[in-house]
Amino acid sequence: MSRGFYLFVGIVSWPIVRGLFRLTATGVEHLPAEGGFVLGVNHVSNVDPWAIGIPLWPRHRLRWMAKSELFNPVLTPMLRAIGAFPVRRGEGDAEAIRTAIRVCQGGDVLVMFPEGTRRAKGLRKKFEARPHTGAARIALAAGVPLIPAAVKGTERLARLPRVRVAYGPAVSLEESGGQPEADVAEAATEQLMSEIARLEATL
Repeated sequence: MSRGFYLFVGIVSWPIVRGLFRLTATGVEHLPAEGGFVLGVNHVSNVDPWAIGIPLWPRHRLRWMAKSELFNPVLTPMLRAIGAFPVRRGEGDAEAIRTAIRVCQGGDVLVMFPEGTRRAKGLRKKFEARPHTGAARIALAAGVPLIPAAVKGTERLARLPRVRVAYGPAVSLEESGGQPEADVAEAATEQLMSEIARLEATL
């Protein structure tokens, strides 16, 4: 994704999200001023990255994983243009993980939904929303901060709701006494989910 196109998308989106949906954001001071990081967010709508990204624009460029089923000949060019890359859910997609690590180490922001899927949607769900350690594992592997965030209002845009976003302080990724990485990731994920729930309660 070119930075020029990303800036163009932000210019077009900013008045819509800020004006029409009256987006407000709190906790922006918790975001690193520069460098890549992982942003762990609750997932209520397919447009969550749109709302989450505007308060970070234009300083930070967002990237995210999208389910591989969406990458068909029609959607692939658009998805890649806006920063998405494919992941095969439920298969331990090593290539997607490597891409995610490169994204963070390259200075971009990787948006991840620790629950793996939206909490509710109209069709029968193949994957249930439950916490996964992927966000913490990628942050650990890339050596970047893990930042919690929450969004509210994106699930009913047709009603022109007020969209609200909150960001929190970085989650601890420190190891102690030779603690296995898997245990660090588990503990960080628990803290991440607790922080996301706390932030949701403020919206």
